[in-house]
Amino acid sequence: MHRRRSARGLDSDTRVGAGEAAVHGVGTCGGQALPLGWPDFSSSGEALLAPFLTCASPAEFVALQQREDMPRLVEALDEWSAVRLGALGPVREDAAALLQHKRAAFLVSATERYGPFHAEVFALFVLHSAHDDEVDAVLRLLARDKQLGQTLALMPAVRQELETRGLPLSRYPERGEQSGDVLRGLGRAARDVLSTSSLVDGGRYLELTQRWAHLPPPYQHAAREVERALALRHFSPGSVALGTFDSMTFGVPLGFYYLVAGTGQGAYSLSQGHYEQATRELAPAVLLGTLYAGGKGLRALSQARTTLGPQAVESRLRELARQVEDRLGVNGLRELARDIRTSREAGEFVAVGGVDAALALRDARGDVARAQAMMSRALPGAGGAQAGSGAGQGSGRVGTGGSDATPASNKAGTAERARGLASLVDGGTGLTLEVVEARLALVELEAPGPRLSRDVAALERQRPSPDAPPPGVEGNPRWGEYVTYYEKRLGELRQGKAAKGPLRWVDYEQLWARFARGMAFERLMVELLEADAKRPRADRHFLGAFIQPRVSRSVGVWKPESGLRYADVLVIEEGGPAGAPPRVETFSFKSRDLSELKYDALKAQMVEDAREALQKYGGVLDIRRHSLQSRLHQGREVSVQRVRLVYEGNELKPNRPEFWVEAMREAERQVPGVEVLLQ
Repeated sequence: MHRRRSARGLDSDTRVGAGEAAVHGVGTCGGQALPLGWPDFSSSGEALLAPFLTCASPAEFVALQQREDMPRLVEALDEWSAVRLGALGPVREDAAALLQHKRAAFLVSATERYGPFHAEVFALFVLHSAHDDEVDAVLRLLARDKQLGQTLALMPAVRQELETRGLPLSRYPERGEQSGDVLRGLGRAARDVLSTSSLVDGGRYLELTQRWAHLPPPYQHAAREVERALALRHFSPGSVALGTFDSMTFGVPLGFYYLVAGTGQGAYSLSQGHYEQATRELAPAVLLGTLYAGGKGLRALSQARTTLGPQAVESRLRELARQVEDRLGVNGLRELARDIRTSREAGEFVAVGGVDAALALRDARGDVARAQAMMSRALPGAGGAQAGSGAGQGSGRVGTGGSDATPASNKAGTAERARGLASLVDGGTGLTLEVVEARLALVELEAPGPRLSRDVAALERQRPSPDAPPPGVEGNPRWGEYVTYYEKRLGELRQGKAAKGPLRWVDYEQLWARFARGMAFERLMVELLEADAKRPRADRHFLGAFIQPRVSRSVGVWKPESGLRYADVLVIEEGGPAGAPPRVETFSFKSRDLSELKYDALKAQMVEDAREALQKYGGVLDIRRHSLQSRLHQGREVSVQRVRLVYEGNELKPNRPEFWVEAMREAERQVPGVEVLLQ
């Protein structure tokens, strides 16, 4: 059994498997039993891939991964097999980094072995079958190894696609020259000499055509067109015929590669416009939204593939597409496709949660943490929207399709919890109830220490009662809240949407106390910063570098390496020169008890906090708050000039002043770009 922790509330029960594949029983995918003894890590990549290729939906693909050692499996795959695996849907979080390394290595080897024109077809396949955060990771790897200029930079269609997706190569400067680059260049030259051998060329061509056969139809067509144009000398550097790739850039075939491979023309014919009312631009969104959000409806594809043939698959897909469009609408499908393409996490969230998760993700504007919080409130026993088949329609609320009624006792606990959260809400500064819930969910997810079992039967036997608190807890207003939290986590475990059991009562109470204390300190600091912003510039304590600072609380910011996070405070310049990029600084507040820490432990904690703050809130940020985007002049991205890490003082500060002064200096030395303060 392998356990994993998925980011930001997207959890899976790895013992049994999650998503729709569970209906087929453990050990199946697409209605087919897994080969005996699979996976055999000493076998070929094709043998390791075979069960994944039978999956009938992204949900099945995600579920099949939950019981396996995915890092070991990905490591055992050759580069091309890993690329094909990544084209099937979201690869599990603990294996994702390995996949990006294999993708990057394949792009280098394909360019060397086949030349940039043939390699461009494969590069587009990699690009189209990867989420934006995955593409970003691949580009960073290539730039780090000084390989961008010798691979993707030589491919005009790839450069154009990257520009369209907001990932221009100019954002990824390559490292400087190193001594090893000379040896690497000599090795490449030797391979070029060897490639003149007809035997080598023949072997490479055979390998190339075999790999073409694994591609979906539009890529096969483009590959043949490239071959034909090369034979006729129609290509010249920098002038690849973009029309050759036109049929490939209709969208992102995330998650339906295996449907194409398994059913011939089924999904591909839909993508070419056979779906009624579908424009060429909309068709990929219809397919992508259908296959990720289709949920239980996709189970019928397993039977259609094995018994009824491609025409039945196309008919089922068309009908399912209409159903999903009825729930999401045309524009909703477009936005959902964009959300899924943006991050691996969003794709996994929708694949596991089906149409309800898709609706939540749309309501949350692509914010997975917020969508997870909305889904959690819709679970039986979690309060919020009542679960039922009608939920999520018309009103935009999310339902789970369950039939369990929320007990009256739990409703009381939910109301009590809502009052507690409401005290932390400040809608005027962006700190809405949804944001508070999402932040609390993040804190709970990352909380260390022991937890109760994930075994559903055991949790049901020992479930707490709002009317029978343990001795010493009578009258504690947090007890009803804890019962609601427990019931919510139990519901998530039943549905395979959680990887962790609930916290114990005493740990939950301590968690809430720390969270509330931190929010109170944040509120105090926001008030101080807002007052500081109103002072004359020369009199300011924090914001003297700004002419006209705008202080914004709890701003959603996105970075490829950390995903969506909420900056405690983001300060943006509103009085700078017209057209110039605005000055931006971020603040991260910590209400952490440092009073008993010795110097070494204190230094280590501050360095760790500084690195976390820089990773999440420093560098280039994609601002997700619409009210701020109009002030950025150039898209949604900004460069942060400084990150401030501010600790709460008073009784929480270290006992020895010389300790915390020296530790702050050491943190600033080890993590340039972060200023550490004690308030």
